[in-house]
Parts: sequence; C-alpha cells; structure tokens
Amino acid sequence: MRIRVLRAVLGCLALAVAGLIGLLAIQALIATSDVPDVGYTPPSPAPRTFGAAGTGPALRYVVIGDSTATGEGAPYERSIAVASARHLAARRPVTLRNLAVSGARFGDVRRDQLPAAARAAPDVVLVAAGANDVTGLTGVGSVRADLREIADRLRAARCDVAIVVTGSPDIGAVPRLAQPLRAAAGSRTGRLNRAIANVARERGLVLAPIAERTGRLFRADRSLFAADEFHPSAAGYATWAPVIADALDDALRRAEMRSGCR
Repeated sequence: MRIRVLRAVLGCLALAVAGLIGLLAIQALIATSDVPDVGYTPPSPAPRTFGAAGTGPALRYVVIGDSTATGEGAPYERSIAVASARHLAARRPVTLRNLAVSGARFGDVRRDQLPAAARAAPDVVLVAAGANDVTGLTGVGSVRADLREIADRLRAARCDVAIVVTGSPDIGAVPRLAQPLRAAAGSRTGRLNRAIANVARERGLVLAPIAERTGRLFRADRSLFAADEFHPSAAGYATWAPVIADALDDALRRAEMRSGCR
C-alpha cells in the first residue's frame, strides 16, 4: 500500500515538474519574442581598426557570440565589442572583427561563427554568449561540449590565442521576465555559468564573470536595461566593460607566457 502511495506521489511530482518546465518555456518564448524595436542596427563583420597606425602590427581581435556581443539595446559605439577594442588599443593597434549574431546560442556560435573566427587566426577572442542558452533551456552538457570545441578549434588555428568567455549575464535580473520565470532564470544562469567556468579552467580560458560582478547592479537599477527591458542599455554595457577589460588583460598575460607555444 505504501509503495503504491509513494509511486502516486512521485508521479504527481513528475507531472508538476513537467508542467512547470512547460510553463517556463512558454514564458521564455513570450518574453523573448516580439521585443520592441529600439533602433538597433547589427554591426558589420568587416574588420575595423582602432588605435594609431604605424606603431606595430595590429592585434587581431575577433568577437563571437550573441546580442550581448553585438550591443543590442544601445548604440553600437557603446557596445562591449567597441569598448574592449578601445581598451586593447591602448597597447597597440587593434583590428576588430565582430562575427556575433543576435539570438545565437553556444551551438550556433560553434556551427556558424567559429569557422570564420578560426580562419582569421586571431590573437584575441571574446566569446560573449549564454543568455539564449538560459532562456532556451539548452542542456548544460551541450554548452560544455560546444565551448570545448570552440576553444580547441581556436587553439588549433593559433596555439597562443588569448580567449575570454563571459558566460551569461544575470537573466534573473531581467524585468521583461515575469515570475516564476525570473527566479528560475536566475538559478539557471548560475548553473550554466558554473559549467562555463569549469570548462574555462580545463581549457585555459579566462572567465569574465559579468553575472557575478554586475548582477546585483542590474537587479537594483532598471536604467541599466534598454527600452525592451531585456537587453542592457548603454549604461548597462558600461558596467560590463571593466570586467571584460580585466579578463582580456589577464588572457593576454597568459598568452605571452605561451608565445610560440614552446
């Protein structure tokens, strides 16, 4: 009798969990679709140079990822791609090539953006992705496998490439998401970013922990979000810039120690 009751309880719990997952998926679809137009223009993938010419060979810098890498929600000149390129250009000229596509998951980055990134044999790569994997309920194992392949193929193209990965921003802070999705998204953000951090340690990447370092700021200040209440505003992207700059500096120091991959 007790076994039958236990089975019935477990069955009800399983149905409840399945129903909650379905509800979260529906809410995520509603929340991330039909986003109001905020005048966003995608960046051109054509190379762009920063810094003074004639002061040495330009640092080849490639950005891959999702809308956090394209700067959606703010003028492109205020994006993390441009801000980080200007930071790197304090050292030497930088040629930026931004291959990121709004809406991309890690799997899309691996399949659609990685081939061109690897062909460029860059000195530095910024991988800014994860938000769509959180809202799209991508399996953590898939993200781990995709990031490993991204790192391995970039290293195969240039063994001393400096690679920085941001992971997902704190999706639990996004005003556009209703509860209980917001709480669930915050939990998934943490789980996904822990997996990304583990791969970063394993593959010698540098993590720029934007969720950990700035999530509380986004939760406290809605002005850090754009009019769509989903993407960061220019002020929001500015909070990420120093986190990414620190990680790039660290990655370049590590790359210098691997110079020539001896």
